Amino acid sequence: MAEQVLVLGVGNILFSDEAIGVRTVEHLQQCASLPENVLLMDGGTLGIRLMDAIMGCDLLIVVDAVLGGGEPGTLYRLEGEGLRESMSFRDSMHQTDLVDTLIYCDLAGHRPDAVVLGMEPADYHTMEIGLTPVCQERLPDLAGKVVEELRARGVIA
Repeated sequence: MAEQVLVLGVGNILFSDEAIGVRTVEHLQQCASLPENVLLMDGGTLGIRLMDAIMGCDLLIVVDAVLGGGEPGTLYRLEGEGLRESMSFRDSMHQTDLVDTLIYCDLAGHRPDAVVLGMEPADYHTMEIGLTPVCQERLPDLAGKVVEELRARGVIA
């Protein structure tokens, strides 16, 4: 049976670049042809309410804004302790952070392998629908990193 993969775009679409993850998943839904075992999901700001979806996968790829200290538009790949650089892996906007959600999944019996692919936001404080120009320009590159991750893990050829 094929490995079940969840590509989870997270963030609040009302705060400019905080929506990087959601907008990347939308881009993939429009532009990528992925196998049936890869689910693209807008996780918004659901936090712990994503637990069922996360427990149903073997590989979790979270796409999010990442506060890594780089220039806006910088792309990141995070694993392990680096997960907390992702905005959804910090306390705040996403209620229970996703690290806690992964711990709860582990306690409930299934914690998937997790990686965050993200981008440094230019502005995540301004209430505005739409990404800043620099992040909008880099969005296809971030979507490409998701496809590269799937390819590197043997999910797609």
